[in-house]
Amino acid sequence: MGIFKLQIALPDRPGSLGAVASAIGFAGGDIRSLVTVSTENGKGVDDITVAIPGTDPTDLLQVLSDIGGVEVRSIDPVL
Repeated sequence: MGIFKLQIALPDRPGSLGAVASAIGFAGGDIRSLVTVSTENGKGVDDITVAIPGTDPTDLLQVLSDIGGVEVRSIDPVL
């Protein structure tokens, strides 16, 4: 199992975070923590720690990129 810390920016509107959480679950991921970092220019910025099957986050990044308006700003393995 791989654990990754992502920083994402998403539209600051109802349902955006729910779409992200659903996409993470669709990719087989489990959210371990979520911290709202800031709100800027109509976007929320969150740090999310996610556990995924395996060690390659490609599938996770793909499902997140399929959500309109979501930007993955960084992804780093948690050691």
